[in-house]
Amino acid sequence: MLKLVLNRYLYLTICLLGVIAVNAQEITLRGVVNDTLGQPLELANVIAIQSVTKAMEGFSITNTKGQYKIVLRANTPYILKVSYLGLKTLEEEVVTSNTDITKHIVLEAHSENLDTVELVYEMPVTFKGDTIVYNTDAFVSGTEKKLGDVLKKLPGLEVNDEGEIEAEGKKVAKVMVEGKDFFDGDSKLAVKNIPADAIDKIEVLRNYNEVSQLSQVTNNQDNVALNILLKEGKKNFWFGEVSAGIGLEERYLVHPKLFYYNPKFSINILTDLNNVGEIPFTIKDYLNFTGGLKSLTEKGGTFFNPSSNNLGITLLQNNKAKAIDTKFGAVNFSYSPTNHWEISGFSIYSYANTQLETESDKSYTATSFQENTNSQTEQNTSLGLIKLSHNFKPNKNFQLDVDTFLKLSNQEENNVLETRSNVTDTITELKTQKPISLKNNLNAYYTHNSKNIFALELQHLYENEDPFYKAIRNIQPFPGVIPSNTEQSNYNINQDRIVTTNKIDSRLDYYFITGPKSNVNFTLGTTFSHQSFNSEIFQILDNQTELNFDTPQLNIDVTYNFSDTFVGFHYKFLTGKFTFTPGITLHQYTTENTQLGTTISNQLVNWSPDVFVNLQLKQSESIRMNYSISREFTDINKLASGYVLTDYNSIYQGDRYLESALYHNVSVNYFSFNMFNFQNIFANVTYNKRIDAFKGNNTIVGINQINSTTNSNFEDDIYSGSVNFQRTFRRIKASFSARVSYSKLNNIVNDTPLLSKSIAQNYKTSVATSFKKAPNVELGYHYIVNNYDNGGQISTFYTNTPFLKLEAVFWNRFLFTADFEYYKYNDKAKTIVNEYNFLDASLVYQKPNSKWEYSAEVTNLLNAKYINQDSFNELFFTTSSYSVQPRYVFFKIKYNL
Repeated sequence: MLKLVLNRYLYLTICLLGVIAVNAQEITLRGVVNDTLGQPLELANVIAIQSVTKAMEGFSITNTKGQYKIVLRANTPYILKVSYLGLKTLEEEVVTSNTDITKHIVLEAHSENLDTVELVYEMPVTFKGDTIVYNTDAFVSGTEKKLGDVLKKLPGLEVNDEGEIEAEGKKVAKVMVEGKDFFDGDSKLAVKNIPADAIDKIEVLRNYNEVSQLSQVTNNQDNVALNILLKEGKKNFWFGEVSAGIGLEERYLVHPKLFYYNPKFSINILTDLNNVGEIPFTIKDYLNFTGGLKSLTEKGGTFFNPSSNNLGITLLQNNKAKAIDTKFGAVNFSYSPTNHWEISGFSIYSYANTQLETESDKSYTATSFQENTNSQTEQNTSLGLIKLSHNFKPNKNFQLDVDTFLKLSNQEENNVLETRSNVTDTITELKTQKPISLKNNLNAYYTHNSKNIFALELQHLYENEDPFYKAIRNIQPFPGVIPSNTEQSNYNINQDRIVTTNKIDSRLDYYFITGPKSNVNFTLGTTFSHQSFNSEIFQILDNQTELNFDTPQLNIDVTYNFSDTFVGFHYKFLTGKFTFTPGITLHQYTTENTQLGTTISNQLVNWSPDVFVNLQLKQSESIRMNYSISREFTDINKLASGYVLTDYNSIYQGDRYLESALYHNVSVNYFSFNMFNFQNIFANVTYNKRIDAFKGNNTIVGINQINSTTNSNFEDDIYSGSVNFQRTFRRIKASFSARVSYSKLNNIVNDTPLLSKSIAQNYKTSVATSFKKAPNVELGYHYIVNNYDNGGQISTFYTNTPFLKLEAVFWNRFLFTADFEYYKYNDKAKTIVNEYNFLDASLVYQKPNSKWEYSAEVTNLLNAKYINQDSFNELFFTTSSYSVQPRYVFFKIKYNL
């Protein structure tokens, strides 16, 4: 099968090359732009406009040597326009032939006003300091539907496999539309929902800082934001789309989306109801959604974040499952009562009913037991997020931000398992939870004068979590731990937990500007956290009464206080092409946990040095190095000595004597973005050494696990590296990415140290065409190798995934798209070989300039039944078969407002 797929892949590659050849009747116009003194001009604009159609067909931005290069049609007359700030614009006629042309250009000084620029044509790409502005019409072909489709065609911008936006190799932290936040804290909603035809320009804001006063005194090299500028016809008017569809087997979908923007008020309304597997908002999205509020704890070199008490609710595999029914609604708004005050926020609601079916085989490394499990799972999940923000800036010297962010959810999972190992058992599981998280921020920034800046940041976090777990088994679970009543028809074991957290962070920064290229930063901060943990394990008897256990670890109350008071000093200075920011922070830590009638207190004083170095080779080329020492403190969930049921055959017990872990972190990044040839390179190398790291201490009896956490006596080492490369060759965009990581971890299994080594390799390459009229194709290959060495037991696994994406317009009104992926998974010995593939296709009909669109779509055209996956850790190796939705065919109508 793989050979057949690879042959087809090669055939399609040849076809792609043929399409390129058909469209290759082109020549290259190149040269150098100088001033009258012979000095090369960097960032000069060179535009080629076809003399007959008056359409811009090519452009270039000169590099540091003044060089430009434009691909043009052969045997065609053009008007060449060259402009540069402060110099006269040159306009000259050029007629191409069948051979490349070299043409050098000299720009003269402007005779009237050196600060005036003659606007001759709107450039596809312009630079405004740290901002890159893309005129999207110069890059799109008109077939794009959403923002994500546009971003994929812009140099330096990508949408990664998780649906998040990356700009020049960095994750985009914020997306705005006309300067207004678009669901702050997540870029995926923008990627999936903003209509492509409403976008006029996209601004990439490099070195971004939301607080203008701090932009010159802090290091913002890794901060990138996106601002979407709308076309004139979309401002002060409602726009969007309303789409609906029906399909075979009672399939349906409804997607109304409305947008309104003016300078004082904006609103976005997104809705989505469907049962065809299109998931607008997943549990993973909910857990990762920050609301744009960052943790203040990590800024001081301390990692203390209360962990979520989720019950291991099963996450979707690649947004696929046996059946999915979703309902989604979201509103985002911004209102400015005055020029100095803005109120903004959003509300998101998501509901999903999900059916999952999984069959898995586990091989336990410590006991040599084999376990086969078949599970049928139903999930009902309601998720809610609300954020309200106030921004008050009466003048350029003062800014006050107040934010409230609320997260709510109601999750229920019913699971029926049949498990076969040395014994056979049928298990019914119920998991429910309704966690609440409320975060409040108050940030004030004041510039006293040109040399003195103050920043005050306060944050309060309240969390209440109530996970409930039930497992009904025919076989007594954990007989040495839970004293179950054995005179019952089954074993109905339950656990109630309540975990609450109140955490306050405060931080005061003072910046003193010591010179035009240097400043010092003094920091004073505190973190205080109070947590409570209440847990009860009980048995429901046949007569429906509760049997409460007297064992302290099965019925426990715990309180835990953590505090960190710290002072820090950093000195930032620029010399030549270098920026140095060395610093050190002094921490006073205090911890106190009370449980089982006693209290344990600890105090620790710790110095945390850090240093940041930036070498700015060119405007868009740099090397950055970060080094820091940090401490991680666990929260109450690992300190509570009570037992926690984590699965039908797994139980966890915390350790109240846990200490902190010490981390050494080093990272080196290289970044280069060249607009001359649209080449983007981002490389990263990191090293992490963990001392006294938190490690799992696992005891295996048959297939049953009793897990705990301890501080390791051995050091862990983790190395990782990645590189991303993009470049445009004429009408072809090529990309390559590689990620390699090596880890050496010391684990404990059955009280015996176990050295675990792993090497993970992930490679992906693709080529994509960007023709205006011809069919466009993207061909790619994804290759993954995972090698595990657990105490001498070595396993190696390979995943091969060729993929193809096709987009073709014909008769000026039909659009055909296809998305194909083929997977082959096998181990080195080829004792496991899994193959499956997915193909989605659509045919869209829309008359030119019509607001109506009609489409026929099919998902999983090849009707794949399941996904095969495998995983490996220090306890067991698992291979699983995961059922996915069958082929769905549906018809859709869309009206563009």
